[in-house]
Amino acid sequence: MMTIFDFEKPINELESAIAELRQIALEKGLDRSREIAELEAQRERLLKQIFAHLSPWDKVLLARHPKRPYALDYIRLMCENFTELHGDRLGFDDPAIVGGLAKLGNYKLVIVGQQKGRDLKERQRRNFGMAKPEGYRKAMRMFRLAEKFRLPVLTLVDTPAADPSVESESRGISESIAQSMLTLFELTVPTVSVILGEGGSGGAIALAATNRVLMLEYAIYSVIPPEGCAAILYRDPNKAPQAADALRLTADQALQMGLIDGVIPEPLGAAHRDPQTTALSVRAAVLQQLDALSQLSPEALREQRYQRFRHIGVFETAQ
Repeated sequence: MMTIFDFEKPINELESAIAELRQIALEKGLDRSREIAELEAQRERLLKQIFAHLSPWDKVLLARHPKRPYALDYIRLMCENFTELHGDRLGFDDPAIVGGLAKLGNYKLVIVGQQKGRDLKERQRRNFGMAKPEGYRKAMRMFRLAEKFRLPVLTLVDTPAADPSVESESRGISESIAQSMLTLFELTVPTVSVILGEGGSGGAIALAATNRVLMLEYAIYSVIPPEGCAAILYRDPNKAPQAADALRLTADQALQMGLIDGVIPEPLGAAHRDPQTTALSVRAAVLQQLDALSQLSPEALREQRYQRFRHIGVFETAQ
């Protein structure tokens, strides 16, 4: 079943009309190219108009779009090769975390990402991208591998949060998040993270404590989901759109606040309409950051990373 948001319905109606005209032209051998071209131009104008006025809540919906490309899609589309590694070497293998060795341009590197899953069965198996303690320990294993072999690290963030279950709490989810951050802070190789969709709370920061943090244009980065914020602050989960405004969770807002280092533009209509172009944009942005970071010494990389996060949230008040 196709997911269509309210603000996308006029676009979907035009696309349905275009598809219908093409089918008629094919079946009856008619030339409908002029009508199709006019509808396509109308669709382009409508896309530009709608996407120029998206609210923060609209962007939350886009970040969660079930057709949006996930970590493994980006790895497949932008890497020359990829060898997936499994397990945390402590007896578990969390499917919510994927990672391995890859070649990206001139770089051999380690990639670690969060994977949500496409259908219901896969989403349940991957726990909707919410990693358990063993998932972050699996990530740490790969971070240490990168340090050992002097390989850059790329993390692809897309999670609503870390797994909040009693089981994960009993096995030390908060400790594993903290240790994952510490492991990233201690690395002396270049590290880059890209927030692909949802950057939710500590579950995201556990993979995003890197030298450079980038966000896709319609991704979000927040300490809590809007629904949770609305339930706590307004005592009404239905006020999630209002909470999304207050949380300042969009990519542009995160850049203004100095939480990230850059915004990667998405194709017109968002990433799910053109995954290939989006992946090429992510690839170019990551390679640009790796080129710059490769000029720094190991000690400078670690210090820059520390100072970057040390200054988040610091502000001055007038006397």
